[in-house]
Amino acid sequence: MPLNHRIEQAITAAIATAQGADRAAPPKLASALDYAVTPGGARIRPTICLSVAMACGDDKPAISDAAATAIELIHCASLVHDDMPCFDNAATRRGKPTVHLAYSEPLALLTGDSLIIAAFDVLARAADTDPARAIKLIRILAESTGMPGGICAGQGWESEDKIDLSAYHKAKTGALFTAATRMGAAAAGEEHDAWTELGARIGEAFQVADDLRDALYDEETLGKPAMQDEINGRPNAVSELGVRGAIRRLEDILSGAIASIPSCPGEAALCEMVRKTAERLTPVVPARQTV
Repeated sequence: MPLNHRIEQAITAAIATAQGADRAAPPKLASALDYAVTPGGARIRPTICLSVAMACGDDKPAISDAAATAIELIHCASLVHDDMPCFDNAATRRGKPTVHLAYSEPLALLTGDSLIIAAFDVLARAADTDPARAIKLIRILAESTGMPGGICAGQGWESEDKIDLSAYHKAKTGALFTAATRMGAAAAGEEHDAWTELGARIGEAFQVADDLRDALYDEETLGKPAMQDEINGRPNAVSELGVRGAIRRLEDILSGAIASIPSCPGEAALCEMVRKTAERLTPVVPARQTV
């Protein structure tokens, strides 16, 4: 089964469960759950998770699917919350109106909350297949979602008078990438700590690439508001290093990511996945942007 089809199939099943097809549920909230996750973006995090699981043998695909799905649901939840007026007040996401504009602020808040719960429910249900692995996955995802170093902490840094830039990026962007590699290994029954560096490097690369896209591209190209770092006064790689410097930094990080891949049966295929991710991440710089 193609990897993207496997991911979409698992996510669709999780959303159907969360919508409560076999019981009475609020129709608007049920609709908003699907709206928030489809159409999906690049599904980078679940792709990384499954790629690592496959490189490690993927001996229990149902567990790997649960891990990949849970990560993506958490990511989608974070986007719904980030877009709300209390944070970024964004009008578009993935080329369509954000959830709070399409459904209302109260429903956007509940949508994000419901997706978070659904993510952990997916992992809890996976315990029927392998309880020990499921518990490990729940713990990894919890660390990467909440405090003190998960995406909630990352968002929290934006409300501080003084931002620890390293901690901010590691939590806001890097946490779920680290979770992706760690959970992929854990889902396949491997020691997950050995995969931390790969996830951290991919997360750092994604943050730099996102800073570049935000500075270089327009809203139509991005599918979401542009220049948000500048508008909101956020620290970013472009303001610190310039466009060319940020691109060099991105290339260095991705080279280190490939070098950090632990020895495993699918090492060659995983290296290729990271290379393809690098190509997709690196933005095409407009001719006028040369600083």
